[in-house]
Amino acid sequence: MARADFPFPVKALVAELKRLPGIGPRSAERMAVWLLQNKKAEPLALAEAVIKAKEGIIECPICGFFATPESCGICSDPKRDEALLCVVEQATDVLPLERSGAFKGRYHCLGGKLSPLDRVSPEDLRIPELIRRVEASNGSVEVILALGADVEGEATSNYLADMLRGKSTKVTRIAQGLPAGGGLEHADELTLIRAMQGRRDF
Repeated sequence: MARADFPFPVKALVAELKRLPGIGPRSAERMAVWLLQNKKAEPLALAEAVIKAKEGIIECPICGFFATPESCGICSDPKRDEALLCVVEQATDVLPLERSGAFKGRYHCLGGKLSPLDRVSPEDLRIPELIRRVEASNGSVEVILALGADVEGEATSNYLADMLRGKSTKVTRIAQGLPAGGGLEHADELTLIRAMQGRRDF
């Protein structure tokens, strides 16, 4: 006797849901069934929102944060301090800093960190864009390195500091209020505030 299983369209949905971070096979099945059976679920609205986000969101060519083709909410904000430029690994690292209220300047998202084991070299990151922004400031900007405290984050910070030393700009690093081996996404707001306030020359 053949064992009952989901029809192919459901299995295809489960397979796509399993690709999401932190979603295992059982969780993917529960999500798929909920989307298909629950009266409160609106799978078509969800699908439309995903499509609109995928088609309508770009990487800001200046800072690297999430933006629309028309504008970037951060770069277009005239109230931000032009003299402060915070360098983070990923665009998602901007969000915990913004929620903490500890930083009111501009951002630069590298798009990753140096990792020889993963074959991530300086050419794979948004380092040339950073150098151009610093050079355009004529030394009037403080570059704050807010990278993770793991080995790759330290290596990336050291590399950037070496690159920026000849640019007549101040380079600082957020204080090590972050746990060793951890990134910004795991830090609470108070830790981020103290780390930003206690930044030091680098």
